[in-house]
Amino acid sequence: MDGVIQLEKRAVGGDEVDIGDAAFAALVDRHAGLMYRVAFSLLRNPQDAEDAVQETLLKLYRTGGWREMQDERAFLAKSVWRVGLSRMGTPGAKAMRYAEDVTEVNLVSAEASPEESALGAAERELMRRLIEALPEGFRQALVLSAMEGLRSAEVAEVLGIAEGTVRTRVMRAKAELRRRFLERHAAKEGRR
Repeated sequence: MDGVIQLEKRAVGGDEVDIGDAAFAALVDRHAGLMYRVAFSLLRNPQDAEDAVQETLLKLYRTGGWREMQDERAFLAKSVWRVGLSRMGTPGAKAMRYAEDVTEVNLVSAEASPEESALGAAERELMRRLIEALPEGFRQALVLSAMEGLRSAEVAEVLGIAEGTVRTRVMRAKAELRRRFLERHAAKEGRR
């Protein structure tokens, strides 16, 4: 992730584009990580996600659109989401997004004991696979709200759906994850 922030600073603060605006650089520092995670959750490819973040930030800087933002997180998440959607339509992008493994979801506290960490690693991997197997609408709403910490209204704006629909999708995604997790866990226990 540090690579993305450095790439963004070079792209907007390097020789080609002279920013001269500390406010924009601060905006990049605050939100490049979130933008990358949002783009990655859609594109599922590190290079495509980095490109989407760079393209979004360059467009915002060149148009000055970043100066009129009301809610930075929601505005930037929605902007990078739109760029990501447009990138999905490019030849080869859809195939490439499945070529890379999705980053591991951190579902265990950093203060876990070594025993809990060892047991939790298998469960985290299972949970990662279960999240990836969710229907796209459920997965997107869950990733943006539960993992990226966006509020329902922000997720609704990013996805272009009603806030109630976001809540329903997140609730159904969690229920489906719980069901699948318990099903697999029970099957695993039955084999012992």
